[in-house]
Amino acid sequence: MTRVPTHEHEIGIGLRLAVIGAILLVVALATGIAVESTDSELIDLDAWWNTYVTTFLPGIRPISFLMNILGAGVVGTYVVPLVGAALLALARRPWGAVFFLAASIVGALVVQLLKGLFGRVRPEEMLVISDHGSFPSGHTANAAVIATVAVILFPRVWVAVVGLAWALLMAFSRTQVHAHWLTDTLGGTVLGVATTMLVAAALTIPIVRERERRLSLG
Repeated sequence: MTRVPTHEHEIGIGLRLAVIGAILLVVALATGIAVESTDSELIDLDAWWNTYVTTFLPGIRPISFLMNILGAGVVGTYVVPLVGAALLALARRPWGAVFFLAASIVGALVVQLLKGLFGRVRPEEMLVISDHGSFPSGHTANAAVIATVAVILFPRVWVAVVGLAWALLMAFSRTQVHAHWLTDTLGGTVLGVATTMLVAAALTIPIVRERERRLSLG
């Protein structure tokens, strides 16, 4: 039997997404404010990890350089969202495509806004070329957006596991090439999830109806 979500059920989903997204957004902002304080314990954590990661799994550093290309720039900012949206559209998930594009755009804009607001200096040992502002990490925010979109559109355990692995690998890679402090990647990850949930909340009704319709078709 086809499951037809009620309007109240859809509104309930949207409200939950909005509340969780808002809470996570506050957490990301609080992290940024905390690292602005020179006596914060987070600064000590960042310094320790920045030194430790130099000798931790050095053999996978080429993967980290590859992640640098995939996570932002032309590939991460334009190619991935456009290709992902095109694939969703071809799969007859037009609202999924709109959701992916909107989440990618909103996430990128908020990241740039906070980079300018906090203006945190990147580690001196940076091995790649990056833009201004260390907090939050745009690469990890992008990875979190992709993972969260995937879980919302395709709510499966394996999708969540793969998405989490992608986000964690991106976060680690950004610190291994010393493009970011550890807290930058934590803030970026939380921010990416937060903005995606808020966008999902705004598009809950069409997303849920489209997803249920596709499920009913097998």
